[in-house]
Amino acid sequence: MPPAAAPASVAPANAPATAAPPRGATPSRLAALSPLAFARGRFQRWWQARLPLSDTLVLTQRNVYILPTGAGWMLALTLVVLLIASINFQLNLGYLLTFLLAGSAVVGMHLSHATLRGITLHLKAPEPHFLGGSTAFEVQLFSDRNTPRHGIALSVHGHGKAGHDWALTDVPAQGSASVQVAFRPERRGLHRVPTLMAETRFPLGTFRVWTYWRPAAQVLVYPAPEVPAPPLPPGEPRASGTGSASTQGIGEFDGVRAYRRGDPLKLVVWKKAAKSLATGTDDLVSRDAQQAQRHELWLDLAHAALPDHEARISRLTAWVLQADRLGIDYGLRLPALELAPDTGAAHRQRCLEALALC
Repeated sequence: MPPAAAPASVAPANAPATAAPPRGATPSRLAALSPLAFARGRFQRWWQARLPLSDTLVLTQRNVYILPTGAGWMLALTLVVLLIASINFQLNLGYLLTFLLAGSAVVGMHLSHATLRGITLHLKAPEPHFLGGSTAFEVQLFSDRNTPRHGIALSVHGHGKAGHDWALTDVPAQGSASVQVAFRPERRGLHRVPTLMAETRFPLGTFRVWTYWRPAAQVLVYPAPEVPAPPLPPGEPRASGTGSASTQGIGEFDGVRAYRRGDPLKLVVWKKAAKSLATGTDDLVSRDAQQAQRHELWLDLAHAALPDHEARISRLTAWVLQADRLGIDYGLRLPALELAPDTGAAHRQRCLEALALC
């Protein structure tokens, strides 16, 4: 009889299981836990903190750095192998090829370093942006050299590993170029522009030349508005009781007048305009917002019935944008700030800034 098969081994119930990475851990987080990555991050933060804050940076030999790339190290290894083979077999053409490639690499090193050296970088004041969208920093590059500079890339430091994060440009001879550097902020508020990095590998790709730049400018990030925007809250009666016409609610007016040249199109009663055109007349009617609004619209943080503070801020942002589109007066109440009812682009900007900083 054939021998009986050995039973499969079963681990005991109390045997320790193989250690698994914690839930939610990503490879980047696990790499950040290594001592080498931690020490490298600490050194980079310490070193970058020593860089001066300035919206204009002139690249000189003191702030432009150069190292071989992976292709450069492979070229160096190939040259060593060619040199050893040429010495061993006494190949004159091998010597010629080795020194020709080595000379080309040295010339490429000087050209690559000269591509960045001498450029002036200037950051334009960034415009406020809403959270969730990509913020674009406009950087201008100036060159006073008689030859053009090719293959210059800019990116936010730490966000340029992927190719689409780099903004590439060429600077003409004795000219300037403008480039948009994308950055996606993670929270609302007033933030300092992150450290930027300029890099080039022109012309051979065997050397990487780069520099770090810490702009002094700050960028304001507005809260992301709630989507879809909820209806506006009911208005509060005016203290003075002014106004001759009644309102059905905020944004709906029954006071109308004849259209005047220069009236905003958002005040035109398009339903009545369509009826007028159907009857053969072209009389336009506008809402009389100044006479019809008997209530004041106050956008209060307490009126945003949401449990999360950021969600309430997002709802107030949506209300501010909606009231501004309707062209009605609105005020803003926050725990430490109150803005009186007003309208216009300046008032909208003040409200959004208050919401971003509260």
